[in-house]
Parts: sequence; C-alpha cells; structure tokens
Amino acid sequence: MSELYGKHARAYAEAIKDNDYNAEFERPTTLAMLDQALPDLRGKRVLDLGCGPGEYVAELLKRGAHVTAVDRSAEMVALVGKRFGPCPDLHCYAQDLSQGLPGEADEQYDLVLCPLMVHYLADQHPFFAECARVLKSQGQLLFSTHNPVADAALSPTGNYYAREALTDTWHTVGAPVEVVFYRRSLSEQISAVTDNGLVITQLQEGTASERLRQRNPEVYQRLTTQPNFLFVLAQRLG
Repeated sequence: MSELYGKHARAYAEAIKDNDYNAEFERPTTLAMLDQALPDLRGKRVLDLGCGPGEYVAELLKRGAHVTAVDRSAEMVALVGKRFGPCPDLHCYAQDLSQGLPGEADEQYDLVLCPLMVHYLADQHPFFAECARVLKSQGQLLFSTHNPVADAALSPTGNYYAREALTDTWHTVGAPVEVVFYRRSLSEQISAVTDNGLVITQLQEGTASERLRQRNPEVYQRLTTQPNFLFVLAQRLG
C-alpha cells in the first residue's frame, strides 16, 4: 500500500476535499452517474470499497443510504470513524480488497461504489466476482479508474496489451510520494467486469466542472481534451 494512504492519510484527506482532479472531475462525474442510475438511495444498502477518508460516505449518508465502508488502510478507516463518529447507518472496517470480502454475505447490497481503487489490484477478476456476489439481483456497481489510454503512455515496454506495474510520483499532498499501480488494456479492464456476472450499462470518461474552468484553466483544458479517468456503471445479471 502506498504511503499516500497510510503515512500521509491525513494530508491526503485534506487535499482531496477541494482539489482539481478529485473534487472537480472525479466526484462530480461519479455522483452525476449515481444520481441518474439510483436517484433515490433512501433505505438502500451501499458498499463503498476503497472509501478513503469518507468523501463518498458523506454523500451517501446525505442521500439516506445505509453504508458499509471498506478500505485497506487502517489510517483511512480511523479518519472515517473520527469524521462521522457513532452513526447507526455506517459501518466501516479495514480489509485488503485483493483478498476479497470474506466478511460480507451474498446478495445484500443495492449498490457497490468503488472510486479510484481498482488500478491498485494486479488481478481484478476476483474483485469483480466478489462485487457480483454481494450485490442483490439487478444491483449496481459504479467504479472509476485510470483510463487505459492515458496510462499507455507510461508503459515501460511500449506494449499496450501487457498488464504492467507502474511506479509514478504524485504531488497530491504537496510533496512527492511514489505510488505503484497497474496499467492494462481497455479490453482487459472491460472483460474483468463482464466475465464475472456483470453487464456494463454505461461508460464515461468524465466531465470537468465549470468551477474548474474558472479556477484552473490549464487543468480544465487538459481534462477536456485528453483522457484521464474511466467511469463504469454495471449491473448484476440475474
């Protein structure tokens, strides 16, 4: 696990509250897709995987959902606990998601939400199989991840179709932090979903907010002309 989500967890939590890529691009796109797919979350059971410091937890609770939030980082789980305190509609715990969801029963969630996490998994097939397992019939999965087209430029071999571990330096917290993630082709990314009991109903590449256009025209231009993230909505078959 990257130090970004452990050692720097508190700084990361502060950074993504109002930064360009998370607050003005990823979250607006994900929430717009969520509002279209499930406009009424009152009483729905939602599993937030890779919950981080709880930005989506706040949105889901506001919409009336019963939320289970999971993250590999114990530091992130602690931040969620401190942020929301005792809450009857929230359960949060630490779990390495590459090892599945052993604490979750079959067919209990209306929605699985997974923002910007799956690119840390070497093999996504077991993960998406677990998502399908815990979803109710016709339940929905909504996730965001790196756009394979964008990551292809970082390939050390130049082989777009190879799955490769990449090490990049990010400045999210105001200091350089090395992050390791996996790049893969679009076909591998899609088949990891569709081979495991899910059918894709919507795919987007993101819409930057108008607020970003005003406050950072350079980043706005980049996000509206070059691929960065991929947003996928899928439904459990059966």
